[in-house]
Amino acid sequence: MAPDFIAESVGYQVVSASGNISPKSVALCGIFVSNAASTPTITIYDDAATGTTVPLVNTFTPVSGTYYKLPFRALNGLNVVIGGTVSCTVALQAETLK
Repeated sequence: MAPDFIAESVGYQVVSASGNISPKSVALCGIFVSNAASTPTITIYDDAATGTTVPLVNTFTPVSGTYYKLPFRALNGLNVVIGGTVSCTVALQAETLK
């Protein structure tokens, strides 16, 4: 008999300012935005530090109380750049393949 539900969980990082959240390959699962104001923007780069050369998710305007499913693999790492006022939780999973 199959279970009624499948529990899914991943790692996370709470973000309210720009910065690198993973210096190695990870799977980006999504972003839950708890607060977004004052011309908010989020851009995500595939970078092991704070580089902005390889965009993984181009700049978008987040809305408070919204979960954005982002099933992408970052080969080098994740650098999140925040504009305006944004508080969010980035869901990610350590990569075992590169």
